[in-house]
Amino acid sequence: MVVSLPTIARDLNLSESLLLWPAAVSSLSCGCTLLVCGSISDVVGGRRTYLLGTAFLAATTIACALARNGVELIAFRTAQGLAMAFCLPSSVLLITSNIPEGHSRNIAFACLGAGQPVGFGAGLVIGGLLIECLNWRSGYYIGSGLTFAIFLASIFALPADIVESVPISIIFRRMGTEVDWFGCFLLSTSLGLFSYIFAVLATCPENFLHPTPSALFVVALLLIPKFAYWIHRQERLGRKAVIPPSLWTNRLFTSLCVIVFFVWGCFNATQYFITLYFQLVEDLSPVQTAVRFLPQVIVGAVTNLMTGWLVKHVRANYLIIGSCIITSICPLLMATIDPSWSYWHSAFFALCFIPVCADVLFPVGNLLIVSLFPPETHGLAGGVFNTVSNIGNSVGLAVTAMITTSVTRTKIMDNASVVDAMLGGYRASFLTCFAAHVLVLVIVVFGMRNVGKVGVEAEKGSPMNDMEGTE
Repeated sequence: MVVSLPTIARDLNLSESLLLWPAAVSSLSCGCTLLVCGSISDVVGGRRTYLLGTAFLAATTIACALARNGVELIAFRTAQGLAMAFCLPSSVLLITSNIPEGHSRNIAFACLGAGQPVGFGAGLVIGGLLIECLNWRSGYYIGSGLTFAIFLASIFALPADIVESVPISIIFRRMGTEVDWFGCFLLSTSLGLFSYIFAVLATCPENFLHPTPSALFVVALLLIPKFAYWIHRQERLGRKAVIPPSLWTNRLFTSLCVIVFFVWGCFNATQYFITLYFQLVEDLSPVQTAVRFLPQVIVGAVTNLMTGWLVKHVRANYLIIGSCIITSICPLLMATIDPSWSYWHSAFFALCFIPVCADVLFPVGNLLIVSLFPPETHGLAGGVFNTVSNIGNSVGLAVTAMITTSVTRTKIMDNASVVDAMLGGYRASFLTCFAAHVLVLVIVVFGMRNVGKVGVEAEKGSPMNDMEGTE
């Protein structure tokens, strides 16, 4: 989707008002449904939930290939996000249920994280080649076939959960009492409405003054206190709450959620605008653009695997601080780039630095969050972590797109050329991402100052984690 969006927009006659949605809507729908899917996986079991997710993902991926217009593609991409919401928290649950804590689990989370940059990079490069040689639909056909193969392999490869021996009638009864359906509905609806409003603002800020966006904005605002009241009531009565309010009293958990939100939002937005810079400013083809992202793939995979080893030897806050400083160089380089420069002058280093913080944060964040949740809610813990990151993806892309659109329109009104105006808008978005990384550094320094090493084996009476002073 990242490398093919300009081609897809031309092929499906996607209007400018909908241009952002194919790229952002899957993360939005995934983020809005992750918590309920995490709760379901805690009750139903990680294996069943993961199989359901991969089967649904294969079906929705081939549906994207068959889309006849932009609206259908957006709808199928929304369904893809829901399918991913079943896969992500259940994958965390499968690891915590079947792999013992310590070095093995550290490596498992690192490999799970490494799959993301490797998969992203492979899809980017192969997608660019397919667009050049065939068409963008062929990538979805291949992706669907591979996902279906994973579904078939998982039937035999994944170990059965203990809960699979429980009668279905009991599982359905537990789903009624152990999943906070109304809380999930309130949260998902509010997040979805806010993301829609951000997308409206990104397309044209004046659209916010229309009756529909304004009314939906009011509804989204009203749902926030309703959600807060509901989860406090659920916890007070000893019932399940989608996010127990007591979690937010933990400084470490709150800080980590804010960090994940900003880091993944900047990561997604920076990738998106680097792609547009290559194709619309430097006038490169999709395959030329894809090849230029290869450094990100290699560095991301190595970073994840190195993190799996480093977490036992280096304090978690030091890892996040160091990786954030490295990644913050990327948007700064792109904000000062000159189209006349060689790829090796600036863009190459930017793409080397961009994945470092996100790919350190994934294994470290999973180990930290899982350690804060009891074993019976590890699926929900995975849902919380991935919910924040996916919502960050959508909001980050929408906010930076809004800034880019505003700056671009202003420059065009000042009689700048279209290319110069676009370049000015992209630079504004990169500077925004740089400022967000500076904010992340402040949060890590003050919010995670007492965090020690994570993923340490619980042997000889030592704790799994060395988190001094955490609540």
